[in-house]
Amino acid sequence: MYACVPPADSNQASAPQEIGYQISDKGEKISLYGGDMASVSLWETYIKAHNERDLETIASLNAEKDFVAYGPNGEAIKGTEAHMAFLTTWFEQTNPTWTTKFLITNMYIDKEGKVQQWITSGHDLTLTVEGEEVKVNQVHDGLIVDGKIKMFTVNERVMVEEQEEKAKE
Repeated sequence: MYACVPPADSNQASAPQEIGYQISDKGEKISLYGGDMASVSLWETYIKAHNERDLETIASLNAEKDFVAYGPNGEAIKGTEAHMAFLTTWFEQTNPTWTTKFLITNMYIDKEGKVQQWITSGHDLTLTVEGEEVKVNQVHDGLIVDGKIKMFTVNERVMVEEQEEKAKE
């Protein structure tokens, strides 16, 4: 009766853990698995470099070819040089500071059989806009290729409850 039960340390235990799925443009469900924790470390370094205004480190972590960042207002910043120009101006204008709330790594295998590593992170971001402190919550999704950030998107919402609290004071 017990002969058919695989031992606890069988190959089944080392199989990737499915954690959900994404839906392709054609409506196909593509399994997602827990990703490489190196992506978490990479993203932590990236955010730290942003907080420290370390453009050299940020540039070194961007993919050398075809880097693109999609901002929350529809911006598409293509290439590291354009990214550095954007950040230089934005840092001076808004003095942003990120506080990380969560980091999740996942991966899937594309149609060509290539592993796609992703990092999803949540942050509270404090900005200074026209002399006033504004707080937003951001969610980033980043594609990691060969240990570099190839692409990321930023979605955000103004933390209205924070602004309302401030107005009452």
